Amino acid sequence: MNRITYTSVLILFISFSALAQPTFHPAESRGEIDNNEINEASGLAVGINNPNMLWVHNDSGDQARLFLLDQYGKFKAQFNFPTIKNRDWEDIASGVGPDDTKNYLYVAEMGDNKAVHELKYIYRFEEPRLDSESRDIEEVDIITFVFPDGKRDAESLMVDPLTKDIYILSKREQNIGIYRAAYPQSLTETITLEKLGTMPYFNTVAADISADGQEIITKTYNSVFYWKRNGESIAELLMSQPEIVPYIVEPQGEALAWMKDGSGFFTLSEEPRDIEAILYFYRKK
Repeated sequence: MNRITYTSVLILFISFSALAQPTFHPAESRGEIDNNEINEASGLAVGINNPNMLWVHNDSGDQARLFLLDQYGKFKAQFNFPTIKNRDWEDIASGVGPDDTKNYLYVAEMGDNKAVHELKYIYRFEEPRLDSESRDIEEVDIITFVFPDGKRDAESLMVDPLTKDIYILSKREQNIGIYRAAYPQSLTETITLEKLGTMPYFNTVAADISADGQEIITKTYNSVFYWKRNGESIAELLMSQPEIVPYIVEPQGEALAWMKDGSGFFTLSEEPRDIEAILYFYRKK
């Protein structure tokens, strides 16, 4: 009887140990960002028209512009927006949109530290190519939205590749909100987001969903969380228990993005106190 009990316990221990194995390897440093103007990186997205390259933007106080980097942090190009401004851009996503033959970028104008702005905006446009002649992005869809439960600060944006729905996570509540703008998003009327639930992760500053729509990562200043779908909706998934990813805490890390092949994800920090930002990559096992 004792032998059976010991064997059963051992099997259970091995089973739980296997389940507890982390999904990701420790962080790989890909190098310092070599453009001094990228000093408040708040959003990061891996390109589709520019494979394995990274789109990044600064937050409040910067020009309305995007930077394109390679996956080692080397600057490749800057693209400007003559028709819009950067009040407080906080995240960027890449993926599907209204035309299935095109790839899109979404920039979220939704930072609001003091919760004073009722109207927030998402700027959607076709992803420019590195070899394009123009460095100005002039054709931009403007999606205007409000939160259903008052003014909110938010820094996390995702676009579901399966439905084209937009998901936003608020930042400053002890139980942050999960919100959705279902596709198709109006370009002529203000959208009231649908609140789907809450998550107990104060100070959530970034989120991304994998290109196949099956895996999600989010981060706070001190932690990265990972979920994998098994038939759940995105809201159901986010309200379930995540895996905590071993994470090198950055000086002020506010940006992360999946590789499009699902092989891992990048993180990038702002540069408080002139600490050089390092691009990290977390590879899946």
